[in-house]
Amino acid sequence: MRQTRVVPAPRIILAIAALVLTLAPNTPLGAQRASAAPANPRLAALKREALQDVDSRRVFTQQMIDQIFSFGELGFQETETSRYLVDVLRKNGFTVKEGIAGIPTAWVATWGSGKPVISLGSDIDDIPQASQYPAVACHLPMIQGAPGHGEGHNSGQAVNITAALAVKKIMERDHIAGTIQIWPGVAEELLGSKAYLVRAGVFKDVDVVLFSHVGSNLETAWGQAAQSGLMSVEFNFEGQSAHAAGAPWAGRSALDAVELMDVAWNFRREHLRLQQRSHYVISNGGDQPNVVPPTASVWYYFRELDYPHIRGMFAIGDTIARAAAMMTGTRLVSTRILGTAWPGYFNKPIAGAMTANIAKIGLPRWTDADQTLARAVQKELKVSPRGLDTAVAKLHGPADASYMGGGSDDIGDVSWNVPTITLRYPSNIPGLPGHNWSNAITMATPLAHEGATAGAKAQAATMLDILLTPKLVADAWDYFRTVQTKDVKYQPLMGPDDTPAIELNATTMEKYRPAMRKFYYDPTRYKTYLDQLGIKYPTLRNADGSCSATPGAGAAG
Repeated sequence: MRQTRVVPAPRIILAIAALVLTLAPNTPLGAQRASAAPANPRLAALKREALQDVDSRRVFTQQMIDQIFSFGELGFQETETSRYLVDVLRKNGFTVKEGIAGIPTAWVATWGSGKPVISLGSDIDDIPQASQYPAVACHLPMIQGAPGHGEGHNSGQAVNITAALAVKKIMERDHIAGTIQIWPGVAEELLGSKAYLVRAGVFKDVDVVLFSHVGSNLETAWGQAAQSGLMSVEFNFEGQSAHAAGAPWAGRSALDAVELMDVAWNFRREHLRLQQRSHYVISNGGDQPNVVPPTASVWYYFRELDYPHIRGMFAIGDTIARAAAMMTGTRLVSTRILGTAWPGYFNKPIAGAMTANIAKIGLPRWTDADQTLARAVQKELKVSPRGLDTAVAKLHGPADASYMGGGSDDIGDVSWNVPTITLRYPSNIPGLPGHNWSNAITMATPLAHEGATAGAKAQAATMLDILLTPKLVADAWDYFRTVQTKDVKYQPLMGPDDTPAIELNATTMEKYRPAMRKFYYDPTRYKTYLDQLGIKYPTLRNADGSCSATPGAGAAG
């Protein structure tokens, strides 16, 4: 029999709903109503204050970005950058320990006491052969062949330190318990330091890590990242020298072993998983053609999606290296781990809190000059000239099963030891290749300065969430323990006897640093680095197609 449903009158519905909300505030509907109301007016007020404080520090943020851009230092050789940052932090009341984990340019700055401990990190190294005049929308090296900030690592410390100072001011005044820790990602492009910071115990008492990295939007993510893990390994061979024309039969070429290893790897690559990425450079190919090379080395990056597959790739490479030595009558004298990185895995509760703050902050209001520069660079790189993003990106979830691998970042090692997220802030242009001169163009311009200020606001607001919402920290650790590390436990990809490769890039920096010093930014004389360089913002290609720092100046040399 068909039943008849009696529909209550509207007033009865409203009365019933009100009664339910009153008597059962913990039901989903009641919870939804509660979350919509301002749960902590004090926290909201402090966030507004922190954002205003960040705004007041715009010149401080700009000068830090421009200063580090002008240093342009490669991994493990960030001496000027670290000296500058340590000085800034000490002048602002932080205690700084240097030479962490046996790395001369690594340091840890702390201020405050007690829990929670909030750790802020960002990378500081740059890219080989990425020297580039800022604000010039075509390839124009400041010094031909020199390194430059073609990944934008000159901006992240400004994001973190600006945010930290704004929050520190509130903590001092209101006597809020907690500790702020700040540290640099040294030699990130070599994946060379963060696993050693983990091993040195830098994060053993940390509650949450907020990492910052340049991007083209204001966003974060949670879960398994779209990121490969990696082992960076140098294989070193030893043979016997001889006159390459007079008595080649008396020699045993270490370079032959390197070349045979590379050939064998390229054949074996066909039979590896699609998720792998592997690449190499010959770091030592001998001295000169008429001497059979007695030593030679090849440097590999082995990338995969998880620990077992990364170690498996290394094992294959090691077997091929030993076989190449046998084929050539040489010896594989050493296999040195130069860097490692776990695939990142980021914390859902902290990412949710950060995204809520991002939604309130929004993207900067880009000027016509910002958009003109962005579209000109995109056109130069032959990608869609869509300009800068004008809408905040959504919170990103875990990489799906179709992910086939890509880049790496050793923040992954940190993320498997403490709840961690990465904040990406909009100081660069969408669609660029990365690790390229074009990624340096914006990095000492108003575009970078505005993007970093937006990032500092998001960082500061989330720091206050962590300080004043104990449940957020508890939820972060619950997610870390019961979801992220329930079945997967961290174990280092490096060995217990491996040490940081702190000699890397020393020769390159010795070659270029004297010329680079002439370009160091002097904020006591110039408001901005563009002012010091005499560059108009933005500077586009000249009408005749030439590229110069001064419009109409003709082709660059």
